Amino acid sequence: MIPVTLAPEPEMFDATVRRPGHAWLAAHKISKNKKLAPGTELEPYWRDCLGELHASYAGVCAYSCVFVERMTGGISTDHYVAKSRRAGLAYEWSNFRLACATMNSRKSDFSTILDPIGLADETFWLELVTGRIYPRPSLATAARERAQLTIEDLKLDDDGWRETRARHYEEYRRGEYDEVFLRKRSPFVWYEARRQRAL
Repeated sequence: MIPVTLAPEPEMFDATVRRPGHAWLAAHKISKNKKLAPGTELEPYWRDCLGELHASYAGVCAYSCVFVERMTGGISTDHYVAKSRRAGLAYEWSNFRLACATMNSRKSDFSTILDPIGLADETFWLELVTGRIYPRPSLATAARERAQLTIEDLKLDDDGWRETRARHYEEYRRGEYDEVFLRKRSPFVWYEARRQRAL
């Protein structure tokens, strides 16, 4: 995971997502600032801006830092503050994170996971050859523990993600693609390879 800058809100967002979403909440007498009653399902107006979300973040999942093709059906809108915790934020652009389906499912309604938007530089480090992700050792204790918890909750260091990151770097190292493509495909790997002067 690397720092992400909040993208500007698309012009269509207010009319397509926010206003209809808030109107739906009002019509169903659902408070914007309270937890949802168990079993409550919100109208998913956020799906109407998925294309804009994908374009705004260059197709990169905020949590795995890997490019996801839109047409695979593997992209989704993650609500950083879970819909179940504050219904009004279900329709706010600033609360949306582009996420692959795997990361969105794993994140669920956890509130302990670090937000990629506003994340401090070099919170996470990477072993390029093995793909292992870990908190930067020099982080303060509380920050290091929060980073480790994020890794554990999202399973960012499982065998599949390790293999993916290691393979992306190895393919770059073998010359299968250049640095520009590595940055687009796997920004965390690129970020760490640059930090380690391995590009």
